[in-house]
Order: sequence, then C-alpha cells, then structure tokens
Amino acid sequence: MWAKTAALLASVSAMAGAAQAAGGDAAAAFGAREAVQDISLSPDGKSVAYVVPTQGRGTAVLIADIVKGGESKLVMAVQEAGARITDCAWSTAQRIVCTVLVVSDVSGQRLRFSRMVAVNSDGTQQKMITKRENLNALDLMQDGGTIIDWTGGKDDGWALVTRRFVPEYSTGTHLAQTRKGLGVERLNTLTLQRENVEGPREDAVEYIADGAGHVRIMGTRGSSGSGYARDTINYFYRRKDDATWNKLSQVHLVPGLSTGFDPYAVDPASNAAYGFERTNGTRALVRVALDGSDRREVLFSRPDIDAAGLIQVGRQSRVVGVSYVTDRRQVTMFDPDLQKILASLGRALPKSPILSVVDASADENRLLIFAGSDVDAGQYYVFDRKTRELNSVLPVRPQLDGMTLSPVTAITYKAADGTTIPGYLTLPPGGAAKNLPAIVMPHGGPGARDEWGFDWLAQYYAHQGYAVLQPNFRGSTGYGDAWFQKNGFQSWRTAVGDVNDAGRYLLSSGIAAPGKLGVVGWSYGGYAALQSSVLDPDLFKAIVAIAPVTDLNMVREEARFYSNFPQVSAMIGNGAHVREGSPLQNVASIKAPVLLIHGDKDDNVGVAESRAMAGKLRGAGKKVEYVEYAGLDHQLDDAAARTELLNKSDAFLKAAFAGK
Repeated sequence: MWAKTAALLASVSAMAGAAQAAGGDAAAAFGAREAVQDISLSPDGKSVAYVVPTQGRGTAVLIADIVKGGESKLVMAVQEAGARITDCAWSTAQRIVCTVLVVSDVSGQRLRFSRMVAVNSDGTQQKMITKRENLNALDLMQDGGTIIDWTGGKDDGWALVTRRFVPEYSTGTHLAQTRKGLGVERLNTLTLQRENVEGPREDAVEYIADGAGHVRIMGTRGSSGSGYARDTINYFYRRKDDATWNKLSQVHLVPGLSTGFDPYAVDPASNAAYGFERTNGTRALVRVALDGSDRREVLFSRPDIDAAGLIQVGRQSRVVGVSYVTDRRQVTMFDPDLQKILASLGRALPKSPILSVVDASADENRLLIFAGSDVDAGQYYVFDRKTRELNSVLPVRPQLDGMTLSPVTAITYKAADGTTIPGYLTLPPGGAAKNLPAIVMPHGGPGARDEWGFDWLAQYYAHQGYAVLQPNFRGSTGYGDAWFQKNGFQSWRTAVGDVNDAGRYLLSSGIAAPGKLGVVGWSYGGYAALQSSVLDPDLFKAIVAIAPVTDLNMVREEARFYSNFPQVSAMIGNGAHVREGSPLQNVASIKAPVLLIHGDKDDNVGVAESRAMAGKLRGAGKKVEYVEYAGLDHQLDDAAARTELLNKSDAFLKAAFAGK
C-alpha cells in the first residue's frame, strides 16, 4: 500500500506548526511558508526526502517511506539565524545530500555561503562533504560545491562534485594548499573518499557532465585588473574519449538579453549539448553536436515568445523536453512515452493542469509528479509506470485546505501608445466583477514575468475582496528582445507606464471603484509601485512597496565591492533616467500614502534603500509607514512576518481607500 497523504501531512503540520485555514485567520493561512519547499525521490522509488519549514525561521529534512506508510522521520534540521536548507538529493537509496545556505555579514559586506551535508535516511552518519577550509586559508570559500553527476546513476554513493580550491598561507611549510579556482572531484558521499577529476582553474565558473560520469563542458570567465568579472563566458567541450578542450561558444552577458549559445546539459546518447541561444529576437532551444562538426539544430523557436526551460528527468538528468509560456506554461516533449504519460495524467487530474515531472527512480519506473492550478497551490504524486497507479504524497500548502480560492484569468489591455499588454486578473471569490477595491501588482525582476497559476499574494488580496491585476509590462522577460527593451530600469518610462495603464484599465472597465485603486509590489515591483506616482501622482490612492529599489545609483553602489559590479552598473546605465527613474529623487511627486516593508538582512536590495525613502518621504511631509524585520532577507521567509505583512497591507489599503 502507498502512504496516505494524511499520514505525511501530520508530520508536516507538526514540524511547521502551521495554522489550519478552515475557520482560521486568512493572513496566517496565506502567509504560512510552503509546507514542502523541496522534494526528491529515492533511486529505488520507495521514499521521498522533503524540506519543510519549522517553528520560527528554521528548516528541516523529513524522510517518508511512501510504500510502507507511517509518519515521516526527521533526519536533519537547521535553526540558526540566516541559515536554511535549500534542497536535497539522494546519493543512494539510503543516503541524501543537502545544501545549506548561510547569509552572513563579513567586514561590512553581506555574503552567501553554501555547504553540502550528507546524512543517512535514518538520521545517522551526518557529515559535511564540502571540503573544510584550513585555518591558513587566504580567502573565504563561499561556494560549497555542486553535484553535477551521479556517475552513471549507480547506487554506490559516488558523485562528481565541483570544489572551490582556496590557497593557504605557506610560510614554514611545504604542505600548504596552493591551488586556486574551481575544479571537479569524484566524491564518495559515504566515506568522503575524494579523487581529482578536473584540476582547479582560476577562471573556471562552470562544469557540465554527461550523466554517465564524464565532464564534457567547461565555462571560463576572466576578470579585469581590478578584480571585476568580465562580460563574457567562454565555453569549451571535450569529444568522447579525448581530454582536449575545444572551443564551443562565447556567451556575452547582458541581463535579460545574453547572446551566444549557453549550454545547459549534455546527452551522451546523441553526443550533443543542449542549450539556449537568442535567435531572430527570441530565446531558442538549440542542440550542438560535440563531435567536432559543430552541427547545430534548433529544437524549439517561436517568433513571439522565448523558450523558458529545459526539462530533464532521472538520475542521468536526461533531456526530455522544453517548456514555454503563452498565457499558460506549455511543454513540448521529445520523449513520446513521457508525453503520453503527461497527457494521461492531465485527463486523470483535470482540475490540475499544471503538471511536471519533478524526479524519478533510477529505472524511471516511478515518477514524482507535481500537479496544481490557479486555485490549487499544488500536490505531489508518485506515478508507477508499470502498474499505472497514481498516488498522492504531499500537498504544498495544507494551511489553505477549506479556503475558497479565486480563478485567474489571462486578459489584455491597451497601453497609452496602443500596444496590447498581457496580464492576469484575479477577482474575489463569489463572482463580483465590478465596483471593487482593486490592486495593480507588478512583478519583481525586472528580468522576470508573471504566469498563470497559484500566487499567494494575489490570492490573499482577492480573498480580502480586491480585484488584482498582474501586468506583464514591457521590460518583462519571455516575450522576446523587443518586449524586454533595455530593461525595466533604463526603459522605466515604458515599463511603469504600462503598470499605470493597467490601473486605468481597471477604472475604465468598471472593475475598480473610483477612489479605491492601489498598487502593491515586491522588489522591482515595489520600485514600479513607487515610481508609478512619479508618472501620475493622482492615479493610485495607496502604495505598498516591499523590499523595493528606491534609487538607481544606490543599486549600483551596493554592487561596487562585488565581482558583478560592471554588469550591475551597465544594467542601470548612465544619463538623465538615473535621477528621473529613482523614486528617492522624486518624492515631491508622490501624493498617495506609502507603506514600506523591508528585511534588514536583504542581500538583493539593501535595506538602506527603504530607510532612505521613508526618511525622505517624512521630510517632505508625506504620509508614510515603514516596517523593518530584523534578521530577514529579501524573501521575508518567516510565517509570522508574512502574516503581519498581509494584515498590515490590507488594513493600510482599506484605510487609504476610506480617506483615513
């Protein structure tokens, strides 16, 4: 018998301390962290390892036997401030490898450190497999390594792992480590035995293996004399049974519009690399032969949209398809059997049209499937290809059980210049579609886009009675080069203009009640929310900006002591738009009351940006509230903080609409 959802759900709820939605507080239900933050299937297909939130801001790993059933077993937990378990994968049927991410302040800079930890499925033999730094190390080792291959999928604990080599102080000894850069080791996750595969190179930034235990592609990126990373990555490949590196491609890094063939995977059967390349103004999936012929084949390309992602499955990360997004995410499968399975599952789960293969057993007989929709945050299932049996494993957001969620509709509206802008409209449950309090909610990025599906912010506001419109304004990715323009900062007038036109659409269509239109955004969306009032001070009656960019030069300066400073500076650009496109420099234009929310450990957008914005708004006599969360980063990944965020923003919007 397969495990029942209820048995595993009891373990999730116990670990997360989650409030149940039925009859409970809506903000607590929607603000709860996802009960399953990462999940993987064991090589024998009998167990899953999944990462769950714990009380406070911690994370833990649970193992569930999905054949015998019963409650899940806790095998590892992290409760330290600024640390969390991000993902886990199985090295054998009884052992997992997890990545722990730590954000820490070092000499005034906020830095990210990753470390890999292995543990048995019964919780024993926990070992850090990232090579420890020597006390004589001359540099910080931030990168704890990445598993790039399970050496052919054998269940023996061996893996190909990248390793960052850091030189050591060597006075008085000949034993110090002097090598520097990124290399690859063959590592046994059980014994920690190590074998060198690729010696470290100071300019190496990436290695790609073929799923059969061989490193086939290497990416290198040089540095300027000042230590900043250059704008290009050079990729090299090896032919079969040949150690020589041959030139494959050069990728020129432009945020949102990088050019050149960017390899993602190697297929040993066809002896080819799969990757993405901009072709005729959109992002295409391309296959390039690795036999010296440079034979190229475009596998997916459309003139109107970009290829979104590569679909891989199994222990060998076999390439099986490509995804793309029209009004909904679609897939083109290269594997006919998997195509039939997804079609069959679509018929079996008609209310969950978002389907994806998350993981597979070593023989690919059992598949871990995600299924969800706009009104369902999602459920994980295991499908047995031999028996054709589909069984539920875990829900993503059990706190929302019993909640009535709102369908999401793909719509379009006209911008001021006549351009048709796509977006997603979520109306309150119950069918009301006119004369509503309404919100325009621009997405983050700017190199991003919204797509059809479940969104906890939009669903919460709809539950509270708001109409929510999420525009994919010009400056969004996914629609090709012409739509992206120069990016949402340099082309801010167009991007923010499209956001404002979304608000005008809500008013002119009668969806939004006069005087009850607000704008809510996170990250770049928060920037767009603030900057919207610079373009049209009278349009929105309330502004909620979460972790927002407020000054373009501050964004530039935040990156000055990091290796990517030239790329960040180029993204911002120079000229009048830097001052004109910075809300901090234009507070005089802002009429609507502003609610600012930020975490003080944000390493994406510095908290100083919100602090400066709040101060300048107060100094100008504007109405502003500022909420700062200690110890939280850009995602505010804390149930209590998110619950308060939702309650505060809802009360703030309603008070502003009431003229208070």
